[in-house]
Amino acid sequence: MHSHQSNPDMRADDWPSELYRILKAADVRQMSYVPDAGHSQLIRLFSADRDVTTNVLTTEEEGVAIAAGAWLGGQRSVLLMQSSGVGNCINMLSLSAIGRFPLLMLVTMRGEWAEFNPWQVPMSRATQPSLEAIGLKVMRAETAEDLVETVESAAALAYDSDQQIAVLIGQRLIGKKKW
Repeated sequence: MHSHQSNPDMRADDWPSELYRILKAADVRQMSYVPDAGHSQLIRLFSADRDVTTNVLTTEEEGVAIAAGAWLGGQRSVLLMQSSGVGNCINMLSLSAIGRFPLLMLVTMRGEWAEFNPWQVPMSRATQPSLEAIGLKVMRAETAEDLVETVESAAALAYDSDQQIAVLIGQRLIGKKKW
């Protein structure tokens, strides 16, 4: 595992570039996502990288299948989604649970702090228990420093030990959604 040197100069809103650096260091070659404001900076960084294949999904469960295909083809992938998308891929997560292939999901949380949309709240409450019930290890971060260390640890567990891991990114880190 790479030891993370805490970056004291990291601004609280600059965690996406730190995550990009960590995932590149972990040799992630594919990134799948459903467009999401909370992941927009990380999506932009990966999309600009010619060495990474980015996959825009029509539904989150396609990302689980792409992660399986990437692994079978000898590549590492990461799946980005928001908590409302977790419910869409619960059944497909059987593939990673039974196949025991590495899966790393970064999940931006909605339905928590400063949420304006009541439709986000039920799935937000169900995100962690649903993922744990299907067999994923769930890690959570509320601060930029915790998130960087958590993703570094999660990437090592996923890729070096064939674990299925979801990192939940607390809504405070994303900030208030502006319309």
